[in-house]
Amino acid sequence: MNHAPLFAAALLGISALARPATAADPPHNVILFVADGLRGAMVDDATAPNMAQLARQGVHLRNGHSLFPTFTTANASAMATGHYFGDTGDYSNTIYTAFPVPSAAGSVTPFIENDLVLGDIDQHFGDYLNEPTVLQLAREAGYGTAALGKLGPTLIFDHTGRTGTPTVIFDDATGTERGIPLAPEVASRLAAAGLPSATPGRGENGKAGSATTPGTLSANVTQQDYFAAATTRVVLPMLAERGKPFVMVYWSRDPDGAQHNTGDSLNQLVPGIAGPTSLAGMRNADDNLGRLRAALDQLGLTATTNIVVTADHGFSTISKASATSPAARASYADVPAGFLPPGFVGIDIAHALGMPLRDPDNGGAEIKPGTHGKFANALIGDDPAHPKVVVATNGGSDLIYVPDGDKAVAQQVVDALMAQDYTSGVFVDSKLGPIPGTLPLSAIAMEGSSVLPQPAIVVSFRSFDTVCGDPMRCGVEVADTALQQGQGMHGSFSRSDTWNFMAAIGPDFRAGFVDPAPASNADVGRTIAHLMGLQPRDKGKLVGRVLGEALHGGTVPAVTRRVVPSEPGRDGLTTVLNEQLVGDTRYFDAAGFVGRTLGLAPPQP
Repeated sequence: MNHAPLFAAALLGISALARPATAADPPHNVILFVADGLRGAMVDDATAPNMAQLARQGVHLRNGHSLFPTFTTANASAMATGHYFGDTGDYSNTIYTAFPVPSAAGSVTPFIENDLVLGDIDQHFGDYLNEPTVLQLAREAGYGTAALGKLGPTLIFDHTGRTGTPTVIFDDATGTERGIPLAPEVASRLAAAGLPSATPGRGENGKAGSATTPGTLSANVTQQDYFAAATTRVVLPMLAERGKPFVMVYWSRDPDGAQHNTGDSLNQLVPGIAGPTSLAGMRNADDNLGRLRAALDQLGLTATTNIVVTADHGFSTISKASATSPAARASYADVPAGFLPPGFVGIDIAHALGMPLRDPDNGGAEIKPGTHGKFANALIGDDPAHPKVVVATNGGSDLIYVPDGDKAVAQQVVDALMAQDYTSGVFVDSKLGPIPGTLPLSAIAMEGSSVLPQPAIVVSFRSFDTVCGDPMRCGVEVADTALQQGQGMHGSFSRSDTWNFMAAIGPDFRAGFVDPAPASNADVGRTIAHLMGLQPRDKGKLVGRVLGEALHGGTVPAVTRRVVPSEPGRDGLTTVLNEQLVGDTRYFDAAGFVGRTLGLAPPQP
């Protein structure tokens, strides 16, 4: 397919925003490259030279935003659909489904970075996102489609297909009964290229360690070498030979994998995720991007392919410190003395309510004092089949559900959270009415058209920095996780977690342009749909915007900054939200209690 006239038109400044693709004017290809967990402050010529070069040559979206809660599958849903979480219902990596998920051993709080779990949730809800994805729309338009990389978010981009054709899927489960099958053509091309049909494991990179054993000192090199080879030697040549425009997603597990499991500072905050293992993870992702760009050059696709680079979220070092938590005062076999255990939110809420604590991941069995749940989730109440409270544990923030909508119980839960020094920011379902000290979930676009159960309460945890000279490079957060203090986590409402690296390059994007306007992962989905001339068929109204200022002929929009405080609550605590607006599109910088959230500006008198 000859794209030379299209490239010439782009050079002449014909606005991609004003002139979307038509059948007579086919679009350029789009590659979305996701560097999982790459902080916006970390990219330079020393840490990630390929990304730094791309940002200089193309558009640097320097005011990037992950959506809160700052977790992987949630932000994957935003990229895939262009919608905020109130519409997609993908509120976090672990959610409450209100039905036993077979592939999660019957748990009602499944971890959804799993192809089988996503399939079960889809079967129960129809299409769990309730919005078409960009790969689904591109597939329906007859374009080439593929997604490769990390288990979970990769499949989300075309989760209802599941056949391996026409959308090609490669992830951790490829080549096993747990994965999406490979089409015969793909399998034969792999064999011809001397590549196996099953994805290799993570090896040392997958070792998280324990409270007494450091985690990994290795990046996810072996597994991602396979994904990069499959992309550059099999998938891209196949898409090029078909002669049709294509959309491809490449989701690099690193630096996320290296940062989570880092063994550089067991139980110590320094160096945390600023250590050599995390830096090796960044370089691994950067090398993958370099290989993809080299393959585009070799295949003659550079002039006809747009590349959008983003990260699903930022990152922070884990703290397990609390002076107020009842959970931290107990003794556990696998937790250092005085540290918060996994599942501390559920333990503390059950203590405050005086109700039994049960494990949704162990058949509803009671969690005894001095122990915690298998995956740290919690059912609270006398009857595990009808809990009063459900806690879906995630990391830098947790989701809390009140299945029967009991307002008195919700108030008690909020009071319990406000009493803890690890809490920084509480958001509550509007249907529960105003609760002093909290903001409604609608304030952060978490109330929309979702078909999944909506959390009653979302709590973010305290964050700070280790005074390294740049707070965005050495953020720390209290995290509800089985990982150790000194390892890495995300999910909080600190700017360290919401500021993700974003950049773009290609025939439809401006060159050498630094975009000061805010951009988000929902905008990524909206912009890809626009570049490909796709019609989203929106059901919900919580949508991102097309990043028109980054395209040829675009202009930088007006931006409004706003500080939104709640009414004072317990002990005068106030949840404060810092946001930016472009028209009606909202971007969330940071939120929480003043003095407990990294990067949070207080309300002005």
